[in-house]
Amino acid sequence: MDNVIRDRRVAADHWRLLETGEAVPSREAVIVPLATWQAQRDALEVRTGRLGLWLEGDTDPAAIAGELSHFVLVAIHFPKFTDGRGYSAARLLRERHGYTGELRAIGDVLRDQLPELARCGFDSFALRAGENAEAALQSLDDLPEIYAASTGQPVPLFRRRTATGKPA
Repeated sequence: MDNVIRDRRVAADHWRLLETGEAVPSREAVIVPLATWQAQRDALEVRTGRLGLWLEGDTDPAAIAGELSHFVLVAIHFPKFTDGRGYSAARLLRERHGYTGELRAIGDVLRDQLPELARCGFDSFALRAGENAEAALQSLDDLPEIYAASTGQPVPLFRRRTATGKPA
């Protein structure tokens, strides 16, 4: 069983990531691709195991916004660490569509990305093979004060300082 970073801790990953066309077990916690959800929705809704959804970074979250209550976890796939579309998808899920469940970054996820991924709403990270989860966890504290607003801190630093009487 692999480790993931979840809620700022390294934890065992109890989720199984299924590929398109793979049989869905009835009791296991699984993350299914969007195509599998769309093709087998009725069967997936009645199974007893926890259900997660796998989205690609270029998927418009509005396409599944009305169905988010079915998923304990939404995983956004990063095919390459240089592909930033998943950041936008995460912010849309959190800010526009109100998703409050676990939001996981999967795929080519590196330590250096974690602070910005967290700022966009991710609270879970499945690092690419070879990345040390314990070392990567420390990167979440590399930048203790961020100037711009984010999902976790909607007020930018200059406004926070003005509110406390400190110079901006």
